[in-house]
Amino acid sequence: MQLRVVVAPVFGTNCCVVSEGGDCVVVDAGAGVADAVVRLVDDAGLTPRAVLATHGHADHTWDAGALCARYGIPMRLHEADAYRLADPFATLSPALESALGLHRADYRAPTDVEPFATPNGSTTLELGALTLRALHAPGHTEGSTLYRLDGTVLTGDVLFAGSVGRTDLHGGSEAVMVRTLRDVVAALDPALAVVPGHGPATTVGDELDTNPFLVRAVENPG
Repeated sequence: MQLRVVVAPVFGTNCCVVSEGGDCVVVDAGAGVADAVVRLVDDAGLTPRAVLATHGHADHTWDAGALCARYGIPMRLHEADAYRLADPFATLSPALESALGLHRADYRAPTDVEPFATPNGSTTLELGALTLRALHAPGHTEGSTLYRLDGTVLTGDVLFAGSVGRTDLHGGSEAVMVRTLRDVVAALDPALAVVPGHGPATTVGDELDTNPFLVRAVENPG
């Protein structure tokens, strides 16, 4: 399995192209990544099977519709965040909407959306030659999801190097985030590489040792 990262010009979202045996999926198609992703995919001779999102915020889904249409593939994300795709600004604060610098008239919603459920907290997604484990990790949004790959976990805006995602937007919850950090993130293999939704890569082990939010969640289970 190979992972390539395209950094979006809007908010520096890490868009990941994960490939195996000629098939690939695109995770977190943020604003402005479509052309670079198309070049990468076509130059490598890959066949896209789906566009995934770690959650439904606009800076992680803006170019999903264009990529889905180009390749005739579905959009996959947790069912709890699927409603966000209809209007990417509806659940953001006015200040954050302004900071994004995007315009509603330019948004192209995916037309083929296949939400997935996690009845026991996780589910396996089989997409061509790729198999990913989707772990429900709410707190930043209701449907925030970690994608577990071979040796790597894509954490979206749940976990960053040295920090965690904000919980003050619609659908966020500090208490739920603490539970996710304690019960989902801290239970991951410490050897796993972490590719977050923004910023540099890290490892689960390093975050368990040094991330103050994760340390507090583990040390104060109540």
